[in-house]
Parts: sequence; structure tokens; C-alpha cells
Amino acid sequence: MRFIKSDRLYCFSPPIMIITFLLELTFAVYIVFRYKLTSVSRIAVLTLVGLAIFQLAEFNICETAWGVDSLTWARIGYVAITFLPPLGLHLAMNIAKRKNTKLLVAAYASAIVFACIFLFVGQGLSGEQCLGNYVIFKIAPWAVWPYVIYYYLLLFVAVVYSLYFARHSKKKEIKMALYMLALGYASFIVPTTILNLIDPTTVAGIPSIMCGFAIILAAIVTGRVVPLYYRAASNTKK
Repeated sequence: MRFIKSDRLYCFSPPIMIITFLLELTFAVYIVFRYKLTSVSRIAVLTLVGLAIFQLAEFNICETAWGVDSLTWARIGYVAITFLPPLGLHLAMNIAKRKNTKLLVAAYASAIVFACIFLFVGQGLSGEQCLGNYVIFKIAPWAVWPYVIYYYLLLFVAVVYSLYFARHSKKKEIKMALYMLALGYASFIVPTTILNLIDPTTVAGIPSIMCGFAIILAAIVTGRVVPLYYRAASNTKK
């Protein structure tokens, strides 16, 4: 593989992409076998699998692996990350046991619309390029800002939702699980935003860079959020 010949290892290079994919997939498998499957564990697993799929898609865009063209991998990856914001909101709602059905339906419906655009609309997602350090994607100009607003707005709502109900939760474990979930989202939103401000040329690689940092979210969900939730459930039964 050509990346092995390189004498530099970038933060979001193909070797890091495949390592991140394997870690996120391992986290998902761990949750499946470690905890009883409930709505919380299922959503956590779907979140981890979505992140893993995007990393695999990026790797194959750069390495043209498995006999699938790069554009198809780009579509697969973009669809995977498109569902991450509603999954995050859904996870927070289930942990807090506070549901807003209308908001959740609107979030998933928006994700489905964008997924259909990227999969089936001719110019919805028309190009991709591996820059060695991250991947950039070319989506239809008319879809850029609606997608950015959709993505950041839902992530912001998920963070605020988590913080609000953490503050009002009476259970210590649930409170901490929601705080950790908010921290997990902030762990990839904030660094990506700072990097974009420092180097505006990285804006084109936001999905790639954001999902690179999202390994922190994956680790927090696996190591803190899910265990704390099940600890709270276990204490309730006693």
C-alpha cells in the first residue's frame, strides 16, 4: 500500500483511519457482549458503527480497496455520519428518560432527506479527494449550508439537552453519564472548529477531521456513558 512508503504519519492519514475504524468497531462489539441490549446500548452501538463505517469509507477512498469506486465509498461514509446527530440526541433522551417525539422525528426525517440526496441525487455528492491527511467531499452547492446548519444545530441541541437534564437529574450516575456525553460531543466539535479558525483551508475537510477527533467520543461513550447508565439501572433494581 502506498501510504506505508510515506515517512510521515499524519493525524488523519490512512493508517490512522484504519486503526480508528478497528477501535470503534471493537468498542461496538464490546458493548454488545458486555451489556444487556436496551435502547441505550443499541443507540450507542449504532453511533459507534456509524463512526467506524465513515473511517472505513475514508480509508477505501484513499486506497481504492475492495473493488468499490471512491465515489460509492464517499456516499456510504456520508450517509453513515448523517445519522450521527439524531442518534446522539436520541441517546441523550434515552439516558435522561425524557423524550421529545416531535423533535426526534424531525431529526431523523432530516437525516433521511440528506441521506437520500447523497445517495440518489445526481450531484448530491459528486466528488471526493484524498489529501493524504484527510478527505474532502464535494456536495451540491445548494445542499452545503442546509447540511451544515442541520449538522451543527442538532449537535448543539444534543449537547444542550444533555447538560440541561444532567443538571436536573437526581441520580448521580445518570447526571454524570449525561455530562460525559456532552463532553464527548464537545471533544470533537471544539477541536475541529479551532482547527478551521487557525487554518481556513481545512474547512473542506470538516467531516473527515471531525470524525477523526470523534474517536474521543467513541471512547467516552464506551468507557463512561454506557457503564454509568447501566450502573444507575443496577442501583435502581437493588
